[in-house]
Formats: sequence, structure tokens, C-alpha cells
Amino acid sequence: MATVLESLAVPRASGVPPPAAFSPVVSASSLAPAAGRRRSARFPQASGLRIRPVSIARSLRSPSQGPRRAPSVVCEAQDTAVQVAAVTDATWQSLVLESEFPVLVEFWAPWCGPCRMIHPVIDELAKQYAGKLKCYKVNTDESPSIATRYGIRSIPTVMIFKSGEKKDAVIGAVPKSTLTTSIEKFL
Repeated sequence: MATVLESLAVPRASGVPPPAAFSPVVSASSLAPAAGRRRSARFPQASGLRIRPVSIARSLRSPSQGPRRAPSVVCEAQDTAVQVAAVTDATWQSLVLESEFPVLVEFWAPWCGPCRMIHPVIDELAKQYAGKLKCYKVNTDESPSIATRYGIRSIPTVMIFKSGEKKDAVIGAVPKSTLTTSIEKFL
């Protein structure tokens, strides 16, 4: 069953008539239906609040700061990122086997979780060894013939080629130090 309040307090605002202009405070006994008749309490009419719009940016700045300026560069990381190029069946011969530099090739697939974990490591290595080592990625779903030719049975697999020959292979998502050790042997 619902509980009825014994009294009701309404805060006074400026411009609202004094409490004498209102009906008296309603008690629980006066709200009970008397011979099937309902009573209702009268509440003061409110016309709303006056809100002065204030710019948030203006209110947070001190007056001495002057007008708001446009933001400058937000992120500079895009300029320093190295994108490791993809290799396909058509470009394998020219980019990997005929390269004058040692080549690191990552065999991966989009659905492979460990492959996504090692992508940033490969990107870092490409940046670190720029000019000394070429880095490429082979999507095994799009180029299965390359993966079959080199016996790729699990991914990620990272292979290092030098003078067109496979020199080393590292299987799995390994730390950067493991790949660095393998790369240093062939530079």
C-alpha cells in the first residue's frame, strides 16, 4: 500500500507569493476520500527558471587569454609511422628474391591473433633497420602458393632472405629481441 506524506514543504523563490496565499499544508487525514469524494492539493504555479546562457569555453578561460585560437597539430605519429608493404605472387620475385638488401618477410593472415600482436614489432624493425633491411608482409590467404613453396605450416612465421635464399625462419609471436638477434646475423 502507498504511504502518504504527513506534510509537504515547498521552497520559496523570489517573485512567488508568501505561503499565506497558498492552501494550507495538506495532512494525511485530509487526503483520505470522504464519502467517495476526492480532494486535491493546490500547488503554486511556477513560470520556470531564467537561465542565462554562458559559453563553457568562455567561462573556463581567464579574461586575459583573449580570443580562442584554432587547435594546432593533434597527432604527429602518422608522420613517423613506417608502413610495411605487402607482397603478392606477382611481386615476390622482384621485391624479395632479387633484392640487393637482406629481406624480412612476415607470413600472416587477418584472422590470426598472434599475427596482429607481432605487426607492431615488424613495423618497429622496419623503421629501425631502414636502409639496411627491407621488410614485407605476405597474406597467406591471398598468396597461398608462396606459403606452400616455403613450407609455412603455422603463422606468424618470419623469414629472412639474403641474395634470394632463405637464411632463417622464426615461428610464432616472439619478442623483438629474438627477431633482432636473427636479423643481426645477416646484416
